[in-house]
Amino acid sequence: MSTLLKQHVIENVLQYKMRGKVAYLGHVAASDALQITYVKPYDLPSGKGYQRPVDSKRANDFALYLSKGDNSLFTPILLNAESKWDFVPYDKYRPSYGRLICKDKASLMDGQHRLGGIKRYIQETNSEISIPFLALHYLDEDEEIQLFDTINTKAKGIGVSLSRYLRRHSDDLSWVATELILRNDSPFYNIGTITGKRNAGRHVTLQNLYKVLELLTKDIHVSSLTKEEKLMLSLFYFNALKENFNQEWMDYQDHRLTHIVCLNALAIAGSEIFSNVVSTDKKQIDYNRILKYVKRLKRFDWSSHGFLKYIKGLSGSKTLASDLIAQMIPEKTD
Repeated sequence: MSTLLKQHVIENVLQYKMRGKVAYLGHVAASDALQITYVKPYDLPSGKGYQRPVDSKRANDFALYLSKGDNSLFTPILLNAESKWDFVPYDKYRPSYGRLICKDKASLMDGQHRLGGIKRYIQETNSEISIPFLALHYLDEDEEIQLFDTINTKAKGIGVSLSRYLRRHSDDLSWVATELILRNDSPFYNIGTITGKRNAGRHVTLQNLYKVLELLTKDIHVSSLTKEEKLMLSLFYFNALKENFNQEWMDYQDHRLTHIVCLNALAIAGSEIFSNVVSTDKKQIDYNRILKYVKRLKRFDWSSHGFLKYIKGLSGSKTLASDLIAQMIPEKTD
């Protein structure tokens, strides 16, 4: 499993020390990387395995990401060379720059799904790409397991909300959701959080709003509006709701109006409203009708202690949305 049929040489490698451990930085062709690495599965008979099986969806998603071209950058894979790789400097004047002589395979600690996606990509495209790597010269089995555990449990990802924020210039709904939180004329200005970390008063995340917008703008002639038009529609609709239920909007503890299950229900109902007020040629938007529909909800009970107490999840949102549509657009139920 860890044996190479013949030695492999990696050129242009930088040797350095990380916290007292010798390490190597370099890059290698994808086809070579697949040959000179191996994985220690969690059910290894020695009891020193730790890797879970490759998630085919994650690997396929990464292959699709690579197909986007030169902007498809990715981080180095992490290896334990297990003292099976020898570093040879090119000359005495540059003792940290040289080649690696790989006598056997290195253990792949981090990057299994990336390599799985890369393998699929080069097979389907019949192409070659360069893979950056960081290889530690030697870790014993326990050190290797401990580092793997640290990488996968202690190190946290940036979160979906912050990821949406970073994509705001390339994804319309991410931009609209961001604007709904950052604009001081938005009803979400004081209750939204960009990073996804909830705290007192800020309980609606950017990802929550992204989902709301997906539901709100799903109608085909609404989804094809410009991002500015989607923003204006969303602002108008939710500002109208806040004006009609100002106390309920600001009271998160005793009212469920701004709880996610209710915001999703309002988005589903709002989609029906938008399909009525946006002309099929997208040249006209009847904002006055939005106000008329929202005002029909004037006496709706948003209390956390009433029937909304039992509304949960997307199925609950859909059930609540049916009630909202029946009140706001009664002609839909005639």
